[in-house]
Amino acid sequence: MSRQVDSGTVTLAAPPRDRETEGDGATVTVVIPVYFAEANIGRLAEAVFDAFGLHAGRQNGLQLVLVNDGSTDGTHDECERLVLDHPDVVTYVRLARNFGEHNAVMAGLHRAEGEYVVIMDDDFQNDPADAVRLVEEARAGDFDIVYSHYAKRRHGPIRVLGSKFNGWVANFMIDKPRDLYLSSFKCMRHWLVQEVLSYEGPFPYLDGLALRCTRNIGRVTVEQGERAAGQSGYTSRKLVRLWGNMFVNFSVMPLRASTVLGAFFVVVAVVLSLVVLFETLSGRPLPSGWPFLAIIVIFFSGGQLLMLGIIGEYLGRLFLTANHTPQFVVREVKGRAVEDRQGTGG
Repeated sequence: MSRQVDSGTVTLAAPPRDRETEGDGATVTVVIPVYFAEANIGRLAEAVFDAFGLHAGRQNGLQLVLVNDGSTDGTHDECERLVLDHPDVVTYVRLARNFGEHNAVMAGLHRAEGEYVVIMDDDFQNDPADAVRLVEEARAGDFDIVYSHYAKRRHGPIRVLGSKFNGWVANFMIDKPRDLYLSSFKCMRHWLVQEVLSYEGPFPYLDGLALRCTRNIGRVTVEQGERAAGQSGYTSRKLVRLWGNMFVNFSVMPLRASTVLGAFFVVVAVVLSLVVLFETLSGRPLPSGWPFLAIIVIFFSGGQLLMLGIIGEYLGRLFLTANHTPQFVVREVKGRAVEDRQGTGG
């Protein structure tokens, strides 16, 4: 396949020979989960079109998938306008309510036709020109997934702290490479997207799903821009929920940690029993020790509740999955939708 790069615009002359999809679908799909982005999404879509050369007429293999994750502002009207203006390029997926970023991305991936699929945010902190770079890096290095790496992060302190903690936990839970930043701005090959979509549960964690399939990973350093408008939809509660998805859904490490913790409590109990026995045999008067006893009771009770809570979290998620809790619910699909697919995920 020949390609041409001109002023940040990638021109795709023909599908590659090793294309994993059938037919004449899009070569590149850009998936954007949209949440309260009335002020941004129109300009962002046009910037994506410019970056991939759509306006210049040099490339018509682009697909843009917009997933409205329950926005109640004018986001829906803006997305519909984009569909009317570019019906052969834009696929608009409107979810029935807010399901969260990763669930919304999964809904978009179900509609992705491209050999390479770029996932980016709706707030202009990801430069569409860098989306071209991600695709080019995936092609040049034959990578299964390419992550962006920010030279300087511009997220809020809570988001930065949460991301750092999430990365630290991911090193142990899903065997993440320690030098890899799990950015939401990334590019995946079509076959990896299909493997990710094999997960039908209600608690998707995209990076966990991808990293359990491949370690053929590329990285591209990009600049993170300021938010064009509004505030981040990530609250501390949502960050904790995302961390919980990785912590419980993609590893049995918490259960093993509970076993180790239980063994530690047993050792502590044995040591304390030996101390009491020694004091008794040596004929020393035993103090009343009520504070000490209270601390021990609280210590062991807290450990037991912690282990029960972890086990309960696993059982609760199993129950919700067995109860067919939807991963997402699609209210409607407009624009470039090649076939009528299932309206719910999971």
